[in-house]
Amino acid sequence: MARDRLIVRSAGGGWDITNLGAVLFAKRLEFFPRLGRKAVRVIQYKGRDRTETIREQVGGKGYASGFEGLLGYVNGVLPTNEVVKQALRQDVPLFPPLAVRELVANALIHQDFSVTGAGPLVEVFDGRLEITNPGEPLVATDRLLDSPPTSRNEALASLMRRFRICEERGSGIDKVVAQVELFQLPPPAFEAPPGFTRVVLFGPRPFTEMNKDERLRACYWHACLKYVRREAVTNTTLRERFGIDAKNAAVVSRLIKDAVDGGLLVAADPSASKQQMRYLPWWVRGEEHRPGAA
Repeated sequence: MARDRLIVRSAGGGWDITNLGAVLFAKRLEFFPRLGRKAVRVIQYKGRDRTETIREQVGGKGYASGFEGLLGYVNGVLPTNEVVKQALRQDVPLFPPLAVRELVANALIHQDFSVTGAGPLVEVFDGRLEITNPGEPLVATDRLLDSPPTSRNEALASLMRRFRICEERGSGIDKVVAQVELFQLPPPAFEAPPGFTRVVLFGPRPFTEMNKDERLRACYWHACLKYVRREAVTNTTLRERFGIDAKNAAVVSRLIKDAVDGGLLVAADPSASKQQMRYLPWWVRGEEHRPGAA
């Protein structure tokens, strides 16, 4: 424990608990004055805004000792869909459990502990889930999926990896986007309000009910996920992502054109025929293709 900097020798000859040890294993974080506000808050609201709270829970345990309990509580307040399978009714999660786990772990590990008066926050609304942590992202929000792993809390990240809570491989956002696509949900939103990082997951909504921004954002993250797998976007892959029938391929073709015109996608081979055209995320071709670039 001393080697991992969880405890240190005290002047009186005993042992003192470090902030790292406390934030990981404390029974009550509030007993540690500098860490009390770093406990995770989970708030469930009625409706789509913050005007009416159903319940609020503040976690008391350290991140490692309390992680499974935290996830259990979060999953317990998340809404579910009732589906019928083989004549039996079954509740299925509205949000992918693996994506929720990765985002909660990221919020704990990548937060900025120098920001006082704020800690990780999980907010549950009708139709969406928001996870916020203190500290702006270390990379641009549109590059979170492909960037190498980076952490502002290396010791915390290393120990959480050893406890199998995170992987420290930079694959968390890959899993989130992959799970969102598997569930055919609207794309996640990665936001950076001043001093904070926020990720928003949205509940099920068919392609016809997504707005243009959501459709374009889905195209972009689909391209990023494909590229890290060394694959490219095609009309077929996007139809599969949105669950669109082949007879409506023209709808996806128009969407791809809008994504290219908006600087989100670039052609892998501009000279290819229309039937063989494949697409990549804008950053493959360099900063001159960044959306909004002159």
